[in-house]
Amino acid sequence: MNSHVYNRTISHKYSPKFQRNSDIHTMAWVIEPGHWEKHDPFLLMAHDHMRSGVFGVHPHRGIETVTYMIDGILNHYDSKHGTGVLHPGDAQWMTAAKGVEHVEDAAPGELVNLLQLWVNIPAKQKMTAARYQDLQKNSMPQKVENGVSAKVFSGSINGLTAPTLNITPVTMVEFKMAAGSEITPEIPGPYNGFLYVLKGSGTFGSEHTSGKAGEVLWLGSGNQVEISDIKIKAEEDMHVMLYAGEPIGEPVAARGPFVMNTEKEILQAFADYRNGTFLD
Repeated sequence: MNSHVYNRTISHKYSPKFQRNSDIHTMAWVIEPGHWEKHDPFLLMAHDHMRSGVFGVHPHRGIETVTYMIDGILNHYDSKHGTGVLHPGDAQWMTAAKGVEHVEDAAPGELVNLLQLWVNIPAKQKMTAARYQDLQKNSMPQKVENGVSAKVFSGSINGLTAPTLNITPVTMVEFKMAAGSEITPEIPGPYNGFLYVLKGSGTFGSEHTSGKAGEVLWLGSGNQVEISDIKIKAEEDMHVMLYAGEPIGEPVAARGPFVMNTEKEILQAFADYRNGTFLD
């Protein structure tokens, strides 16, 4: 083992609580909004179970949204790039930046199970051009070895690099692991990150912290070393998502679908949306 690699611990874990918002929408906060510094560069993550009709067309500015499909079929439309369809195991990376209007809706008759992560963007790039990327599961870099399938949707891990374009550097990996298998992925030491167990159970980090389906495990500090790693071992067949990103360290002003650095910029976003210059 490389002596310069720092072995991450798990700092804390918790189980998101699902709440019923309507007859067609149940959700849980995997990352609750408002704890900007603690979760930097991640703003929030929702775990949604929904049918068609939950969300109408709405705007975003100043963020990237990352949608990962667990189950069901999702239709997507946005004002810059037209339409797309996501199937189980696919993901979507939408860079709202200066502004987009979009809608994500379950296909008719489908009950969709998905994760949506909001990633912050540094101040100097918040007003850059919008971008949309479909990350289809079969086109993502993948390695299957010793009972572990690792699929990289963003960033690099253990020699695999995704072609995904990011403003804020983010590593996003799906692991499907057979009982008894293990892997020790490496991520940059300064990154903030977490694991979300979707199925099964295992142990995580240098102290072998237990984690099971429905639990979020936050990584302890990487101690600012260049490279760190996370020991992951499956006790049962396990499906787990890893997200890690480079903290931005800037003030956050957030209201509704807009995330900027100051209240003045938030008011400008609402004004732009009202007066028709939002998408110029």
